[in-house]
Amino acid sequence: MLDYQKIFELPVFGMKRDEKDAFFRSALSELTDHHRDNCEAYRRITDVAGRDSPLPVRLFKEYELLSVPREAVIKTMTSSGTTGQAVSRIFLDRDTSARQSKALSKIVSQFIGKTRLPMLIVDSPAVLKDRNMFSARGAGILGFSMLGRDLTWALDENMEPDMTIIDNFSKKHEGENVLLFGFTFMIWQHFIQALVSREETLAFEGILVHGGGWKKMADQSVDNERFKQTVRDVTGIGRVCNYYGMVEQTGSIFMECEQGHLHASVFSDIRILDGQNFAPVEQKRGLIECASLLPTSYPGHRLLTEDEGELLGVDDCPCGRAGKYFRVYGRVKGAEIRGCSDTYERR
Repeated sequence: MLDYQKIFELPVFGMKRDEKDAFFRSALSELTDHHRDNCEAYRRITDVAGRDSPLPVRLFKEYELLSVPREAVIKTMTSSGTTGQAVSRIFLDRDTSARQSKALSKIVSQFIGKTRLPMLIVDSPAVLKDRNMFSARGAGILGFSMLGRDLTWALDENMEPDMTIIDNFSKKHEGENVLLFGFTFMIWQHFIQALVSREETLAFEGILVHGGGWKKMADQSVDNERFKQTVRDVTGIGRVCNYYGMVEQTGSIFMECEQGHLHASVFSDIRILDGQNFAPVEQKRGLIECASLLPTSYPGHRLLTEDEGELLGVDDCPCGRAGKYFRVYGRVKGAEIRGCSDTYERR
C-alpha cells in the first residue's frame, strides 16, 4: 500500500512534470495491483481492457465495485442524477473517507488560506437527510463545511434566500473575510438571481468557491466571466473560484487558479485522450482521464470521464503552481448529464 503519510507531506502544487510522472506511474501501478487483488470485477474488466486502462466512470452505475469487505464500508455516496437516471454508488471505508477529507482540506487551503473562515452555505439544509447515504451534493457540502466556521445556510427548504439569516450573518462578520460555498447553478438561480429580482445587494469580503457543472448555465448563456462579475456586483465578494471534481474521486478536486486555469494537485493527475483511439493528446480537445491516489476501498484511482477538456500547459502557469493545468468544455455529445448543478431539479 502507498505510504500516505509521506504523500501528505509533499507540497500540494510543487511537483514538476518529470518527478510527478515517475511518482504517479509507480503509485498508480501499486493501486492497480491492490484493486486487482481485492476487487474481482475490476480484475476481470482490466483483464479484458488492459491492466492500465482507465475505468469508464459509468461502470459505477452498473456494478458494485468494492476493494474491501462490505462490513468495512462506513459510507456510501451516490452521484448526482436526474429523475429516473441511474446513479453511481461509491463505497468508502474509514481510511479512504479520512484521506479524502484531508486531501480536500490541503488543496482548498492553498486558495482560501489555513484559517477557517465564517461560512455561508448557498443551499438548503434539507439536502442533508440520510447521513449514511450521501448524495454528491450533500457530500460536497459536508466536505467543504470542515473548512469553515459559524456554518450558516443561506436558503430555506423552498430554496429561497432567507434574508434575515443572510443579513444577520453579514452584520456578525462585517469587515471579516468569509467563505461562500455552493453549486454553480443553485448559486446563480436561487441566490444571485433571487437577490437581483429583489434589488438586494450584499457587502461581503472574501471568496466564493463553487462547482457542479456548467450545462444549465450555458443553456442560459452565462459563462464563467459573466458569473464571476455578477457575483461580485451582487455580493461584494472579490474572489470567485470554480472547481472540477466528481463523486467517484471525492477529495482530489481540481481548483481554478487566479488565471482561470484548473490545476492538478499532488493527489491527482489528468490526461487528455483522443476520443477515437484513446491515445494521449496535448494541446487538443479530448476526453478527460482523471487519476487520484486517494481511493483504496473502491477502484476509482484511474477513471475515464465523459467530459471534454484540453491540457493548457505544465509547470508554467503564471499563478506559479507546478503541474498540469487545463480547461473543461463540458460533457461529450450523447453523454448523460451529471454534476450537482446540472442534474438539479426543483421539486
